[in-house]
Amino acid sequence: MAVSSSNGLWAMASPNSFFLSSIKYPFIFICPSNSCSKSRSSFCSKQNSCKCSHQNALSYSPNSVADKVLKDIRNSGIIACLRAQSAEVAVEAARAALQGGISVLEVVMSNPGVLEVLQCLIHEYPSKSIGVGTVLDGKDAKDAIKSGAKFLMSPAMVKDILDDVTRGQALYIPGVMTPTEILFAFNAGAKLVKVYPVSALGGVRYISALRKPFPHIPMVASQGITIDSIGDYISQGASSVVLSDAIFDKKALDQQNFDTIYQLACLAALQGNEAVERKMRGCCA
Repeated sequence: MAVSSSNGLWAMASPNSFFLSSIKYPFIFICPSNSCSKSRSSFCSKQNSCKCSHQNALSYSPNSVADKVLKDIRNSGIIACLRAQSAEVAVEAARAALQGGISVLEVVMSNPGVLEVLQCLIHEYPSKSIGVGTVLDGKDAKDAIKSGAKFLMSPAMVKDILDDVTRGQALYIPGVMTPTEILFAFNAGAKLVKVYPVSALGGVRYISALRKPFPHIPMVASQGITIDSIGDYISQGASSVVLSDAIFDKKALDQQNFDTIYQLACLAALQGNEAVERKMRGCCA
């Protein structure tokens, strides 16, 4: 799939500028200003009627960036995790997922041009919760927050990061594996923890077992999760799941088949919404 712009393949004028594209696939419309013009692509009418976009559920009003992200995570049940081979592919894949109904997106720190990608996406989707994952040290955390990251994720708990983001300017989600790590992270101030690598630890059964001693600690399940298992994880106690290849299919990324990513994102968003609603009905019953 060819991607072009008036200035060549891609252009970035300054660190604060953003990617522009005249990509040909029909479902994404890129508006270069803060408000869209009256002449829209076919996606705009599709977006207005998409059954996969959903309103939630939880009704409290967030009073900080961290609270807003936490609300979005709980409401959607999905965090989409993006790893791409280039900044250009990352932006287009992210656009496809966000237009498909994803409301929380993690861009992995190892992505080429990750901070520029982040700035671009936050400019285009200011209401979405977009953050950076696999953050391993305080410097990367500070750079990501300065670039607009609304949340940070790590495969383990980095105390320096947790201490730096406690003022509410971003949500930090540390990685944990054992009960000891879960309790330590929560007592240190984490509002949400990421159980990783969950599939290697027993999958849904491991989450279910952890919820018994820790019903008060919100957990995200991460690693090797498929779209059809979203409901099982959430029904057994996960607040949300991280989906990587399940949305950003490797073959689709290699072929720049963003239509496939859009469709997978729409399906995942729908499954997440239904799982959250079922869980809430169960709690209220």
